[in-house]
Amino acid sequence: MKCEWVQQNLLLYLYNELADDARYELEQHLGRCAACAAELKGVRDLHAHMAELAVEEPAPNLLAASRMRLQEALESAEPHGFWRRLVFDPAAWLRQMRFSPALAAAIFIVGFAAGIGTTYQVGKGPIESPSATLQPAEATISGIRSVTQEPGTNQINIRYDTVSTEEAHGSLNDQRIQQLLLFAARNNYNSGVRMDSVDLLTQRPADLQVREALVYALRYDSNPGVRLKAVAALSPFVKSDVRVRDAMLEALLNDSNSGVRTQALNALEAVRADSSVRSVLQRLAQGDKNEYIRSQARTELAQLPEID
Repeated sequence: MKCEWVQQNLLLYLYNELADDARYELEQHLGRCAACAAELKGVRDLHAHMAELAVEEPAPNLLAASRMRLQEALESAEPHGFWRRLVFDPAAWLRQMRFSPALAAAIFIVGFAAGIGTTYQVGKGPIESPSATLQPAEATISGIRSVTQEPGTNQINIRYDTVSTEEAHGSLNDQRIQQLLLFAARNNYNSGVRMDSVDLLTQRPADLQVREALVYALRYDSNPGVRLKAVAALSPFVKSDVRVRDAMLEALLNDSNSGVRTQALNALEAVRADSSVRSVLQRLAQGDKNEYIRSQARTELAQLPEID
């Protein structure tokens, strides 16, 4: 057994994830090799120090943004990688299962459960879908497939994926419809669906949950069209909601789309006397790369009274 393999698998050994035969061989090697034994001691010391640190929960916005970026990355990734590895490199899978009893047990349990489920369904007939009686929980939704509004009505149709594609129907006042729209605006990988969801949510910007979703879209959505819709819906609240004002300032300073920045600048005109807004305008007037924004910032500063 080579030192390189032992050192690569020390963490698996530490977490009891090695198969019994691999664990035995590794322990025998550690008894003979002082370098690998010292490496194991260092790994254990690091683990002990890490365990003493407080674990901080990630912010909900960070989780949502990470999920969105992951979904977009998966959407653009090359397909069939899993099946190609499974078909063309079965030896790698056998090696992985040999040294990962947890994986082998999981595969066995899934196969066993699937067999029982099939037997039960054949014996009892069709099983009624639980979605017929239960409302969808956000944690079980894998994505929103489409959002449409019936012409001339306030009725909205939303098709969403759990284990299979399902559909919800109701008005914008329906709480379930609102929750699905909020989920789609924050998490869906399809930018067109996010656009449709944000477009419908802009009809209820006074709702705090909706406003938070719009602020999130303005800050994190990768589609400039979605961000433009969020700016338009949030503009009336720059005076009354500091969070909206801060999001507008962030967009004005950092957004990559000049249209979003220009619209945010126009929205902030109503609060240009605010100290934070004035400070940003001064920064833009001094040297922003966009000529229109630089000129507009100077114009707005000229209209402000001098500070004694």
